[in-house]
Amino acid sequence: MSKPTVAIVGASNNRSKFGNKAVRAHIKQGYEVYPVNPKEETIEGLKCYSSLNDLPVDHLTRVSIYIHPTAGIGLLEEIQDLNVEEIWFNPGSESPEILARAEELGIDIIQACSIVDLGVSPASFPEN
Repeated sequence: MSKPTVAIVGASNNRSKFGNKAVRAHIKQGYEVYPVNPKEETIEGLKCYSSLNDLPVDHLTRVSIYIHPTAGIGLLEEIQDLNVEEIWFNPGSESPEILARAEELGIDIIQACSIVDLGVSPASFPEN
């Protein structure tokens, strides 16, 4: 059986940010992780992608969003075009506008911490 896959949108090299902790948490739980951040080349030793459209896979188990709602709302159409099982808007990335637009597009989103969903605490990842 193949590994589950995840794109972390808003992945970061700053180990104190949740976008970095999510990369490490998903790796720890056996996911094939695709960090997405147009300003980075690698994150935690993984190739970083500029956008979801650049990913080298045609299916994702989940997309986990760690960007501001004003940027995230523009990703909904891009996400809609992907073959994704779960779309996670982590605390601080969601907004009433995103929820309304996702509903209009027929996208079911999960509003929760994807790290906690993995059964680990974000606090368990060192910040240095």
